[in-house]
Amino acid sequence: MASLLQGRLPINQDLLLMQKGTPMRKVRSKSWKKLRYFRLQDDGMTVWHSRQAGGSAKPSFSISDVETVREGRESELLRSLAEEFPLEQGFTVIFHGRRSNLDLVANSVEEAQIWMQGLQLLVDFVTSMDQQERLDQYQQDRVRVGAEGSLKKPDAAGLGTGGRRPGWLSDWFQRGDKNQDGRMSFREVQRLLHLMNVEMDQEYALQLFQAADTSQSGTLEGEEFVEFYKALTKRTEVQELFENFSADGQKLTLLEFVDFLREEQKEGDRASDLALELIDRYEPSESGKLRHVLSMDGFLSYLCSKDGDIFNPTCLPIYQDMTQPLSHYYINSSHNTYLVGDQLCGQSSVEGYIRALKRGCRCVEVDIWDGPSGEPIVYHGHTLTSRILFKDVVATVAQYAFQVGAPGWEYCAPSPPHQTSDYPVILSLENHCSWEQQQVVVHHLTEILGELLLSTTLDGLLPTQLPSPEELRRKILVKGKKLRTLEEDLEEEDEEEELESELEGEQEAEPELQAQSESEPQELSPCSKDKKEKIMVQAPISKPGFLLFPKQKSKPILCPSLSALVVYLKSVSFHSFAHSRDNYHFYEISSFSETKAKSLIREAGNEFVQHNTWQLSRVYPSGLRTDSSNYNPQELWNAGCQMVAMNVQTAGLEMDICDGLFRQNGGCGYVLKPDFLRDAQSSFDPERPVSPVTAQTLLIQVISGQQLPKVKTKEGSIVDPLVRVEIFGIRPDTARQETSYVENNGFNPYWGQTLCFRVLVPELALLRFVVRDYDWKSRHDFIGQYTLPWTCMQQGYRHIHLLSKDGTSLQPASIFVHICIREGLEGDES
Repeated sequence: MASLLQGRLPINQDLLLMQKGTPMRKVRSKSWKKLRYFRLQDDGMTVWHSRQAGGSAKPSFSISDVETVREGRESELLRSLAEEFPLEQGFTVIFHGRRSNLDLVANSVEEAQIWMQGLQLLVDFVTSMDQQERLDQYQQDRVRVGAEGSLKKPDAAGLGTGGRRPGWLSDWFQRGDKNQDGRMSFREVQRLLHLMNVEMDQEYALQLFQAADTSQSGTLEGEEFVEFYKALTKRTEVQELFENFSADGQKLTLLEFVDFLREEQKEGDRASDLALELIDRYEPSESGKLRHVLSMDGFLSYLCSKDGDIFNPTCLPIYQDMTQPLSHYYINSSHNTYLVGDQLCGQSSVEGYIRALKRGCRCVEVDIWDGPSGEPIVYHGHTLTSRILFKDVVATVAQYAFQVGAPGWEYCAPSPPHQTSDYPVILSLENHCSWEQQQVVVHHLTEILGELLLSTTLDGLLPTQLPSPEELRRKILVKGKKLRTLEEDLEEEDEEEELESELEGEQEAEPELQAQSESEPQELSPCSKDKKEKIMVQAPISKPGFLLFPKQKSKPILCPSLSALVVYLKSVSFHSFAHSRDNYHFYEISSFSETKAKSLIREAGNEFVQHNTWQLSRVYPSGLRTDSSNYNPQELWNAGCQMVAMNVQTAGLEMDICDGLFRQNGGCGYVLKPDFLRDAQSSFDPERPVSPVTAQTLLIQVISGQQLPKVKTKEGSIVDPLVRVEIFGIRPDTARQETSYVENNGFNPYWGQTLCFRVLVPELALLRFVVRDYDWKSRHDFIGQYTLPWTCMQQGYRHIHLLSKDGTSLQPASIFVHICIREGLEGDES
């Protein structure tokens, strides 16, 4: 048996037992529970499964796809089967992205522990590798393949092909080695080329095979396969670029590399110091480092690294000012967070909150209704969606709101953030509960969240503006209806119990009064905070529970103790921008349907922009989107709307745009708006932008692609890839262009075509690079994409590492481009 990750991970008894294989039940529902045999492969990085012992096996998952492993008691599904299977025998494999969890039940507690501990050991190993080791693997693929296809200790024999997850080359070897004898015949190599999306002339393929077969055995083993792969993945276009700046074609001297960084990469005055840093970081030869020169392998390593990525690495950590009012930030927001499916019959699950928070969402929605046994429940009211307990939702938010997870936003996995931040989380409550169950809601919020819950102003004093994300670190805020003004709360906190008793004891009230009185005018304007607001306090007609209205259904009245938990985010109805200016406070927030918000932008774009400088706005999807589809958030961001709520469970273009914006600033869920969207006197109108001085022209040369995956619905065919570049911003800036397609080459296609875009407001623009498989019969099939803000884009020769439709990494798939930004609108493609 091949040793696991030889030389890199100590032999572990759990892992050895996992290699032998274990029968376990795979659980999908209460009625679907199938026995499968799971086995950790010899590479230590993939798990395969079969229907029976010794049967035909197929890949189940890669360790690199696993985020964590949870105990059975943490699974809603396994808890529902507790009478059938002991929870101690179950566990759940959690994957990155939107991939469904894998619930497994072992035959004994001991076997469950072996797999839980073994999997977690491997996951921790992958996620805690030294950063330089990550770079080595990502840039140079420093691995050797042993005779049995297992990974051996990395050394200086880099492949120089661009990045790969640990185990990638071993995986290719195992897939190509059909008879699993540890060597690969030419026939097996031909089969492997087809699997790798390569259509190659048979004679040329045989030449590469024979050149790599130094033992002349007629097969490739270990290092021979590495050499074959190096020849297969030679980057001619990068070699030509290297030789353009190298006097001798063998190396770049320090001055030559500085010239390249200054002229092509637009690094400016920092080019000299940066060149030394990059040589020390990426040159594999110690003698090269001492002589301050960069070899071809080192040059390619740099181009494939985070420093050579299109996304500026200075925008990856938190780099923005986090001390401004909340209204000055875009806030990553989720709609109906509890749903993991559609809006009518979909499943409600705490997993929706876990996934949203781990993706960087800082505003999650909770629809609360009366539940059985006095326990409030969460679901999409008046639909067939399933129900979950409110207290479970609160416990989940408490656990995951500020939990640091795997470093998913780091360069080694350029997908959306998979760790949460310390910046505040907003609970957007839609309260439909009776008086009694509202009190239970308050109990759960205060008892479960404890010190995390913000229940009064930060210093106990009356603020003059919204607090900043920095001031609200590790705080959970409640957004919802409120009986009184914040001023009255601060002045009369000690009278809350008296108010509640009065409401309970009152027997008569005007039936027209509502719990919130959102439509009632208020006298305190944002400009005169010393005035008192007139409010209505209502009472039930008979007993605490419901306030009856003539000719309409009963509405629950608002419990004062729940009202008191709403501090900076009081929900109010929107009437007009003038009404908001004259009657509302900075701590009040209005919600808009996507239709209403878009209409307001068209009719009064500048007023909406000014409104969003001092008050928060939340936009939610149309009720007609019963399939949980999404709308394009860009149009709302253009007007400065902060909380554009998305159905994060649904992948696609709209979520790519959302992920693209929030990929920056550490993936913390808060992005500072451009200065013209933070100025209360701003003249900016997204529908009628004046001639800006910031207009720019973008030239993108799409050069080549590397190891593009096959389209899943066309596994038998090789792709014909094309690249489409899309710009999203204000309406005049929104555009797209595409290259021609390359026939039958997904492995190393070459385009060499230049696209030109002219953009009026680059501060609001996002770029989306999409690779598609040309199909004249229908819409081109999706292969991969990458989306990023214009302001985070690096110029020069850059790699774009593609993501799946689900937002997870497609390593090693990438495209190689040249980016040039010119000031003004005078673009010239030549």
